[in-house]
Amino acid sequence: MQKVAIFADVQNIYYTCRHRYQKHFSYGAFWQQATANRHVVAAFAYAIERGDAKQRGFQHILKDIGFQIKLKPFIQRSDGSAKGDWDVGITLDMLEMAEQVDVVILLSGDGDFQLLLQKVRERYQVESEVYGVATLTAQTLINAADRFVAIEEGLLL
Repeated sequence: MQKVAIFADVQNIYYTCRHRYQKHFSYGAFWQQATANRHVVAAFAYAIERGDAKQRGFQHILKDIGFQIKLKPFIQRSDGSAKGDWDVGITLDMLEMAEQVDVVILLSGDGDFQLLLQKVRERYQVESEVYGVATLTAQTLINAADRFVAIEEGLLL
């Protein structure tokens, strides 16, 4: 049985699904599909903490599915822009988990993760799967993955 670790870039998935489909991503359907006949060693969901009740409810759902939630505070800059990026945290966790699994599963369309997937394959001989909205996922990330799964109707709410 393959051992897998899952890394969900919650903000990226939320905004790309909303932008492309005006729908939400179904973490439950994803979990069933991605973990079938596999052993989940770890599953992390990286999100921004805004402190509202709706978000806490969503986090509870993710925990019930099997995710460990990692939160960063929402930072509003004086110029009106916001900061809330988990790229470094995802990178560190994936490098740490790579020795323990056969496959890393990344939920994100962020092309910045291309180098990470290449490094995990080269250093640890670990396969990678990427789930993302096809039209909003960097081609470099798709090319770096051993398997790309387009988020479409069956993975949406």
